[in-house]
Amino acid sequence: MDISAGFLLTSAGLGVGLAMDAFSVSLANGLSEPSMRWRKMGAVAGVFAFFQALMPVLGWLCVHTILQYFGIFEKFIPYIALALLGFIGGKMIYEGVKGGDETEVKRLTVLGLLVQGVATSIDALSVGFTIAGYNIWNALLCAGIISLITFVICFAGIIIGKNIGTKIGGKATIIGGVILVAIGLEIFITSFF
Repeated sequence: MDISAGFLLTSAGLGVGLAMDAFSVSLANGLSEPSMRWRKMGAVAGVFAFFQALMPVLGWLCVHTILQYFGIFEKFIPYIALALLGFIGGKMIYEGVKGGDETEVKRLTVLGLLVQGVATSIDALSVGFTIAGYNIWNALLCAGIISLITFVICFAGIIIGKNIGTKIGGKATIIGGVILVAIGLEIFITSFF
């Protein structure tokens, strides 16, 4: 295992870069559920961290095993991310505009969280190509560093979102939905450049 300062710095940079979409979604989750408990906050951040670590490893495996099949799938990644985040965000916007009981909190479901985790990390599959030169242990260590950084950043995002969410009340769901749609559009649009 070759662990150098450059390796650690590169892995940390990948972690920060990959965590930005998940941070924004975590912020939206905190906005829409300002009463979220610490345990659930840890679970939400943990799901994002898991998927952000899993996807680069899957990308690495694809490079080393089934590259020709992955190439076909790669062009659909931005469309999948846009569809998933657009659906979730659109639903949040609709529910926020529709209104109803202002005291009612929109709780994040397990299925919703898993969809968010996949949608925000699916572009991390391509990181497997950038770490393709690593041996398996370095690839796993890199994924672990990405996971740890994602966890910390997402946990902070939830806290920030919760604090803002308690101040803006019912509009938080709309703002959270707009953030999710914007992330989906950003992933989609930047895939063409």
